[in-house]
Amino acid sequence: MIRHDERAETTDRNRTAGPRLAALDGLRLIAALAVAVFHLSVSWRIDGSSPPNHFLPDLTQAAVYGFLGVELFFLISGFVIGMSSWRRGLGDFFVSRVSRLYPAYWVCILITAAVVTIAPVTGGVPVSGTPDLPQIAANMTMLQEPLGIPAVDTVYWTLFVELRFYLLFAALVAFGLTYRRTVIFCAAWMVVAVIGPTLDSRLVNIIAIPEYAPYFIAGIAMFLIHRFGRSPLLFAIVGFSWLVSVNRVADRVAGVNPGFEVPTWPGIVIVSLSYLVVLVIALGWTDRIRWSWLTTAGALTYPFYLLHQRIGYSLIRHTHERTGLPAWLLIAGAILVVLVMAWLVHRLAERPLGRLLRRVLRKSVADVRRDSEAEARAETVQAGHSEGLGKPRRPGVSPSPRQPSSSRLQDVSR
Repeated sequence: MIRHDERAETTDRNRTAGPRLAALDGLRLIAALAVAVFHLSVSWRIDGSSPPNHFLPDLTQAAVYGFLGVELFFLISGFVIGMSSWRRGLGDFFVSRVSRLYPAYWVCILITAAVVTIAPVTGGVPVSGTPDLPQIAANMTMLQEPLGIPAVDTVYWTLFVELRFYLLFAALVAFGLTYRRTVIFCAAWMVVAVIGPTLDSRLVNIIAIPEYAPYFIAGIAMFLIHRFGRSPLLFAIVGFSWLVSVNRVADRVAGVNPGFEVPTWPGIVIVSLSYLVVLVIALGWTDRIRWSWLTTAGALTYPFYLLHQRIGYSLIRHTHERTGLPAWLLIAGAILVVLVMAWLVHRLAERPLGRLLRRVLRKSVADVRRDSEAEARAETVQAGHSEGLGKPRRPGVSPSPRQPSSSRLQDVSR
């Protein structure tokens, strides 16, 4: 009898590369727009003093749940990281993640810093002030949170969550991605994420990401379903992750204070629908969706997310003070402007910088591999030479003419 993990490995070997999952690109854009609507309508005060429901009494009741687009981002991230990393080594994983995250991020930091310097917004906003050069420099590392430096834009908090996920997944990649190891990884991570908060250990909580681990784990399991087929074990991982997420989302909704009551049940419904939609994609039911514009939409999502909050605040506040246009129109206009900015960043900065960074990193990784292999060969030759010198020579037997000379050893070691 063939076990499921053996069948899975056979399926993986026999499966050809499928089409790009355009539906995931569409979901990315939906998640980004949901977060943007939340930030630009609910998380601040458009005129600096009036509560959100003063200008948008109907919209705010629904827009307040837009922050849960982040949870959808994390679900998609788990799926995509598994898909893009399969059968790749640690060096390739490193190159792909760095070249994907940093180019657009660097450019968006500079754009945001310029906009909030030229058109600052104060009063009724969750983040204000003009970042100085040391603060911008620290933000460029994407490690401003552990460094204790204020973020140029508060939306960057999700990037540190992603970085911690990449660190955990990189450990798995280093051992080699297989069906069995990935399942064990998901199960072990879930156990630590659930038990970790009870240990009162800051280190465990930082590494295990207990608040958001279920989304990444479910995304990875759904990728395995997509690649290897349905399995009760994988469905169980997804189901258990969803159950833990229900508890997590209740805490998230309770932490929102927009100035009016926010029921928990819509948040649970939204997160459940997010799980369901990604699972539908994993099962292959959306494979026929191949609209090219969805790929473009997915490419714009990252720079749009990085730019939308503080730039949106500046656009809306200053336009409101000068025109008095309806709030919904100001929000829609700001989103449209930031989408255009995101497209420009993607075309003029992210793509060329990403290619350049990938080329440089790949060369660096290749150099490390080559030097490591040369060092290993040199050590092997040196060990063999030393061993030969230590053995007593038999009478009448001269040293082998194939023995490397000391100059050759030096060349190899270089």
